[in-house]
Amino acid sequence: MDERELLQRLVDIEEIKRLKARYFRALDTKDWDMFGQVFAIDAHMEVPEGGLSVDGREAVVQSVSSALDGVTTVHHGHMPEIEITGPGTARGIWAMFDYVDFPAVEGRDRFAFQGYGHYTEDYIREDGTWRIARLELSRLRVDPLT
Repeated sequence: MDERELLQRLVDIEEIKRLKARYFRALDTKDWDMFGQVFAIDAHMEVPEGGLSVDGREAVVQSVSSALDGVTTVHHGHMPEIEITGPGTARGIWAMFDYVDFPAVEGRDRFAFQGYGHYTEDYIREDGTWRIARLELSRLRVDPLT
């Protein structure tokens, strides 16, 4: 690999890190327009523990925004393992921590938890911008909070 290719690889990895940072910020601030822009048009999202499997950017935004309406969340991603797999493709694994607090509503008490696990993702460059093409969240541990 020559210096130019190596430099491009490093730039791509940094852009993917910034993409994931926007994902977390948009998710926690409930900025659904920004949240949608981190995903490819035909993105796939899967959260097996929640029974979620969704295809398409609009469906991902609709599903997540509906599930988190009125919910306080804090997400952190750590220790990215990013591999450039082609000229416009990459994959990554992120260790994660999340805090999710569902407020009490009629018929249900407040429910909150802290979760620990991993995001496994595929990325594509779409219209010159890195986007999430496939996301799977798997939690290794969930601690209920009172």
